[in-house]
Amino acid sequence: MKRFDLGAAARSAVSAAPDRPAVAILHDQEGGRIVVFRIGPGQRVAEHTSASQVLLTVVSGTGYITGAEGEEKVNPGELIAFAPREPHGMRADRDELILAAHITPRPRSR
Repeated sequence: MKRFDLGAAARSAVSAAPDRPAVAILHDQEGGRIVVFRIGPGQRVAEHTSASQVLLTVVSGTGYITGAEGEEKVNPGELIAFAPREPHGMRADRDELILAAHITPRPRSR
């Protein structure tokens, strides 16, 4: 069994650049991957697709999730499900947004 503290993982996540969200891979096996995002005010993860199912859990903060139906506000405790190849993106507004992404099956290495 593995246990993850999503808040602690988000706080220790590393950003590739000061204007980019911080990202940490918490779990990575063939069956699935768990990634935590710490998205600062005004930052975003551009809309993209995945060949896998993506489940986004809002850990803390508020922000916006973009999907096939457009952009919707999200709040802590919500779970948003995206089918394979469904476009999705995320952005924080005025507050930091922490999300956990459960991606199944694990995306193939490129």
